[in-house]
Amino acid sequence: MGRSFSPRHRDYYEARARGGCGVVVTETASVCDDDWPYERAPLAAECRAGWRAIVEACRPHGTLVLAGLGHHGSQGSSAHSRSVLWAPSAVADVVSREMPAEMGEPEIAAVIAGFAEAAAIAVAAGVDGVELDAGPTALLRQFLSPLTNLRGDRYGADRTRLLREVVGAVREVVGSERILALRLSCNELAPWGGITPDDAVEHLRTLADSLDLVTVVRGGPTTATRYRPDHHTPAMFNVEPARQVRAALTERVAVALQGSVVDAAAASRALDEGVADLVEMTRAQIADPDLVRTVRAGLRPRPCVLCNQECPVRDPRNPIVSCIGNPTPADGRLHAVGRDEGHLHPGVAPRAAAAVAARDVLVVGGGPAGLEAARVLAASGHRVRLADRASRLGGMVARTAVGDRERLSALTDWLADECRRLGVRIDLCREVTASEAAAADPDAVVLATGSVAAPWPVPGDGSVPVHSAADVLDGTWPATAVTNGVLVWDPVGGPVGVAVAELLAARGATVGVVTPDPVVGDGLGRTGDLAEANGRLQRAGVARHLRSRIVRIGGGRVELEHVHTGERATIAAAALIDCGHRLPDDVLERSTRPAVPDGGPSGVRWVAAGDCVAPRTVAEAVREGRSVARELVAGWTQ
Repeated sequence: MGRSFSPRHRDYYEARARGGCGVVVTETASVCDDDWPYERAPLAAECRAGWRAIVEACRPHGTLVLAGLGHHGSQGSSAHSRSVLWAPSAVADVVSREMPAEMGEPEIAAVIAGFAEAAAIAVAAGVDGVELDAGPTALLRQFLSPLTNLRGDRYGADRTRLLREVVGAVREVVGSERILALRLSCNELAPWGGITPDDAVEHLRTLADSLDLVTVVRGGPTTATRYRPDHHTPAMFNVEPARQVRAALTERVAVALQGSVVDAAAASRALDEGVADLVEMTRAQIADPDLVRTVRAGLRPRPCVLCNQECPVRDPRNPIVSCIGNPTPADGRLHAVGRDEGHLHPGVAPRAAAAVAARDVLVVGGGPAGLEAARVLAASGHRVRLADRASRLGGMVARTAVGDRERLSALTDWLADECRRLGVRIDLCREVTASEAAAADPDAVVLATGSVAAPWPVPGDGSVPVHSAADVLDGTWPATAVTNGVLVWDPVGGPVGVAVAELLAARGATVGVVTPDPVVGDGLGRTGDLAEANGRLQRAGVARHLRSRIVRIGGGRVELEHVHTGERATIAAAALIDCGHRLPDDVLERSTRPAVPDGGPSGVRWVAAGDCVAPRTVAEAVREGRSVARELVAGWTQ
């Protein structure tokens, strides 16, 4: 597909239009071919057909389509373009550490022409307008910022000059009948020298006569991850900057609020209070493309829990954008974040699969995999019973959603509520055996029994008790029982080890984290929480033992070994918390495995999903729960 928009893009935007979204802004397309910030980044010169397809898909739903246009300057990447990065000044990017070349007048003229030419292509494709990117990773913001614009010429003496010239050139192309929007970083969160909200207001006052819409965002070269942070940052964080911009501009210019806007009620309140005229709910609509339509029906949409685990675009793994609660299927076909066949529009009664009688299904396990399987099966009109040994639905998610992780339970709570709405029979505190399941004579059994803690592999004399992360998070092991010398072993580098350490420290314990990685929470770089997590640990007084593994426990001490040098050290400890990988709880699955290829006992079809297959992420659990349910439904319709 080159650097053009694909049918996947079209389906993605059409799903949001169909779900009630009023304005769609397409992924920012580079206006010059030397700007290639990530592998799948669109290039405006190749986007005419893609923009046209998106417009044609969205227009029947009354949705306006704006083409996002931008250049990433020094915050781009030379990995794909194999060319120098351009910037207002020779200031190395703080993330990539790459040194850009300072732009001269010819390069500046080429960028202005690139914006104008890109706008012309978009207009020819039939878009309703364009949005210029001057956000946290944009060249236009780099020219506005004292942090990155150190020039001594007219583009340094007047840092708004380039933006004014680009806006003027693009306005001439789009005319007065199409929308000209600007995404502007109104706070670089660098008070020692970056753009402040007051600066942004002054910039906008000089541009107001040429703009129709301003989207208020934040972030800069040192704080790009603060643009769309995870759940550790309270939602709606741009309310005050948006209010300030709204008050400074005439009513002719609309203002959009961005910033973890994921709750429809909170968004409505912001609009009612005059904070802004529009709200941007990107992640919320990745979680549920039908968000607007669902809210209008008076029901709850599938929630965004602000985990940032599946939805970041600039992820070094280069995955397809997805959501842990609404994941893209394993075959890569877009229906999860685009067309979600498994989620009936709220208010629509469950329907039986076409020309097929309703079947009886037993789902064993009430975690994300089991709940999603039950939801999809019930939504397809089948009779579903869900049994779980716990007293609360939600599995490991609900069990460990405490403190900063509490928001995660919103997903499993929503799944549980949807199961109840769709008529799933739920039996809690119920352990199901293979013989009992077969005796119930269902047409199918979905095994979603989750995971168990792995045996602790390091020998010891019992002087330092070992507890699992789940035991700490759900209160099975009360952290108040030990206040000194708690070690957290985290070989995974995900959010759990950090969460456990923070929880223990908040409860007054003296805490240390042991990890084989060079930094605690190494995997959090993908969610944007790596630097922030280590900052929180530092402020909480948590010690960090890096590049180390545990080799022996005895006499109330834990012996560590450096993974590179082999140097050893011992630390006094009163308790050890294991945040390592868990193992499948597959006792029930193994007892039925020999019969699975033949259809199972008494002709019952047995399938497994989620952690009982292999403990992984919430996204994998939901994906597999949905997949096995759809496979069952498809098999019954043949």
